[in-house]
Amino acid sequence: QVTGHLDDCTCDVETIDAFNNYKLFPRLNELLENDYFRYYKVNLKKPCPFWDDNSHCGIRDCAVKPCPSDEVPDGIRSGSYKYSEEASNLAEECEEAKRLGAVDGSLSKETQQAVLQWTRHDDSSDSFCEADDIYSPDAEYVDLLLNPERYTGYKGPDAWKIWNSIYEENCFKPQNVKRPLTSGRGDDGGHTFYKWLKGVCVEKRAFYKLISGLHASINIHLSARYLLQDTWSEKKWGPNVTEFQQRFDEVITRGEGPRRLKNLYFLYLIELRALSKVLPFFERPGFQLYTGNKSHDAEMKNVLLEILHLAKSFPLHFDENSFFAGNKKEAAKLKEEFRLHFKNISKIMDCVGCFKCRLWGKLQTQGLGTALKILFSENLIEKIPESGPSYGFQLTRQEIVALFNAFGRL
Repeated sequence: QVTGHLDDCTCDVETIDAFNNYKLFPRLNELLENDYFRYYKVNLKKPCPFWDDNSHCGIRDCAVKPCPSDEVPDGIRSGSYKYSEEASNLAEECEEAKRLGAVDGSLSKETQQAVLQWTRHDDSSDSFCEADDIYSPDAEYVDLLLNPERYTGYKGPDAWKIWNSIYEENCFKPQNVKRPLTSGRGDDGGHTFYKWLKGVCVEKRAFYKLISGLHASINIHLSARYLLQDTWSEKKWGPNVTEFQQRFDEVITRGEGPRRLKNLYFLYLIELRALSKVLPFFERPGFQLYTGNKSHDAEMKNVLLEILHLAKSFPLHFDENSFFAGNKKEAAKLKEEFRLHFKNISKIMDCVGCFKCRLWGKLQTQGLGTALKILFSENLIEKIPESGPSYGFQLTRQEIVALFNAFGRL
């Protein structure tokens, strides 16, 4: 069933499969094992902003082991959300500046500009995600390779509540239109729902498909790395076909499963498009994947650029020009709604009771949020100068790590 043409796109499943499996994924995997991308700084202790949540998962596999700080490479620890070695060395001085805009007179003119640019960027409203405060004492580095996304046993009403509030309150859906497969009398095999979805504008339809694709992606990871055996002597993780079928089999899900999987391809196309668009930002000579190991950093930047050039070479990209293309005033209003809905979803991730699920939920929503930010900043990216600070468009190290790891999950 998951074959052929994708709705709202000029692309098909087979083209994506061949491109991803043979060309892109092997290179991307190599990149994600690199120090710059494996350490993600995250605050897993933020309280849930929407409901009183005391449902913390007591299962051992829900825990996340943060890194002792001496294991994190110096370059990453020393404020490497800045771009260059010079800026990294100056980061500490900048933090001491008395107020946000205060700039140390001993800094070079270019660096002064960069510092001011950062503070302005941090206040800017172009973000699609509620970013963690990485300076909070609760924010810790996590080694993503040592804390893989997999089934932890977190399920039931708590997990259901998270997805339900995402779909019901943040996907532009009216209350009286029931989602497919919801229990209760109103289930008509999704007929009313898909009729509603077909009737809304392409942006709202895309929003639903992105969230559904993200949900499908997470469910596939949980089915693929399932706890198959848990005895005192060993734990065994592996693919659980039954679990996968319950979520995606055409008959069991009454046709819903293949649709979910097609939404996963749609999400892949959106994030792939963002990677192809952000190339000028990473191509600048001043940009480094700074970990402190010079030769290795240079080598990894080459791998990164190779991946972005590959992404650009994909023949059937999603055309985001159809988004927000109508009446200027209406389009701006819709874009802002889109951004706020997505920001809300990123906040809901702080309500996930299982810390490992929370970690990967936050990372994947931040990755998608960063992809959306890139797609909506195209004209700013085109204006990025070869050297010096890039006014108008910035990505923090957090966003870069989330963008590539989220795409790696897809």
